[in-house]
Amino acid sequence: MNGSIKNCRKCGKMFNYMMGPPICPACREKIEKKFQEVKEYVREHKAASMNQITEDCDVERKQVEQWVREERLVFSDESPIKLHCERCGAYITTGRFCDKCKKETANDVSAAGARETGNAAEAPRNSGLRMHTFRNN
Repeated sequence: MNGSIKNCRKCGKMFNYMMGPPICPACREKIEKKFQEVKEYVREHKAASMNQITEDCDVERKQVEQWVREERLVFSDESPIKLHCERCGAYITTGRFCDKCKKETANDVSAAGARETGNAAEAPRNSGLRMHTFRNN
């Protein structure tokens, strides 16, 4: 696969872009080091607020939120940072969805895929989704 030349979104330097966010290898490495620092800070300071984390670690809130959505960063149950499932609102410590909603969404997608391919045997029963077809006679 051939890459293309892009400017790094962080530092502006040109680099050979292959895939993912348009960030050069040097900036990607800095971000990974910062992630390790934040992860250790959160582990050691379980009661730290988001403001404390961003100030003490010199990291943007947006970056911390991205790591949480990616499920790379997990807050303890003791943390004052409260995350809620985007689907049902249940309390979660990382990601975007609670385990129950992840499972239900996966089942819905699986069922839709099975119907799309015509393999009804793969579709979970009681998925709540039905497709009706009408024939012209």
